[in-house]
Amino acid sequence: MKRWLVPGLLALMVMGLAGCETMKGLGRDISKAGEKIEDAAQK
Repeated sequence: MKRWLVPGLLALMVMGLAGCETMKGLGRDISKAGEKIEDAAQK
């Protein structure tokens, strides 16, 4: 059981960090799309 604890926790940390980075990128994409819509609405 102890043999899997450290690698398991490390894998969870890596997946968590990757997920955060993915969500951050998604947020930027949505923000850019919103800006484009605002610009189009103002014209």
